[in-house]
Amino acid sequence: MMNARIFAGAVLAYGYNQWAGNFPSRRLREVYLRGWLGSLGAKSGVQMGCRFLNGRKVFLGKRNVINFGCLFDGRKFSIRTGSNVSIGPEATILTLGHDPRSATFEDRGGDVVIGDRVWIGYRAIVLPGVSIGEGAVVGAGSVVTKNVDPYAIVAGNPARKIGERVAAQEIEDGTSQIGDREKRGFEYELDYRSWLV
Repeated sequence: MMNARIFAGAVLAYGYNQWAGNFPSRRLREVYLRGWLGSLGAKSGVQMGCRFLNGRKVFLGKRNVINFGCLFDGRKFSIRTGSNVSIGPEATILTLGHDPRSATFEDRGGDVVIGDRVWIGYRAIVLPGVSIGEGAVVGAGSVVTKNVDPYAIVAGNPARKIGERVAAQEIEDGTSQIGDREKRGFEYELDYRSWLV
C-alpha cells in the first residue's frame, strides 16, 4: 500500500509537470511552485515545460532564470541554487542514479549545489553530488561529473576547465580590459520572468 505522503507528492508532481508547468501563465506557475518547492526566491522565473521530481527538495534562490524544458531531479537528495543563476533551456540537474557496479542495482547520488551567478548552458547535464562554484559557466551540452571551481568555465563530456570567467571593465578611452581577478567584477542582477513562456 502506498504511503499517503508519497501519494500526495506524486499528485503534486503530476499536477505541475503535466498541467501547471505547461500553462501559459507565469503567475500560475509561480503560485504553484511557491507552495510546492522547498523555496522559490524573489524575482525567480521558471518558464514553461520545466519538470520537477519531488519539488520539496528543490531550493531556488533569488532572481534565478530557469529556461524552458529543464528537469530538476529532487527525488532523494536536494538541489540548491544561489542568487542570479541562469539555467539554459532543457538543462538537467540530477541527484540520483544507480551504481553501475552494484550487483543489486543500488541507488547512488548526492545533493547538487549551484553557487551565485552561475550560468549553465543549453542542454547541459549536472550529475549527482556536484557543486558548482560561484560565477562558474557550464557550456552548452556539457556533462558535469565533478565539482566546478568558482569562476571556472567548463565544457565537454565530461566537462573540463577551458577558461576562467573575469569581467571586462570599461576604461576611459572606451576600450575594455580584463578586471582584477580577485574582484571579478560581476555585479549584475537577473530579472527576467516572461509572462507567457
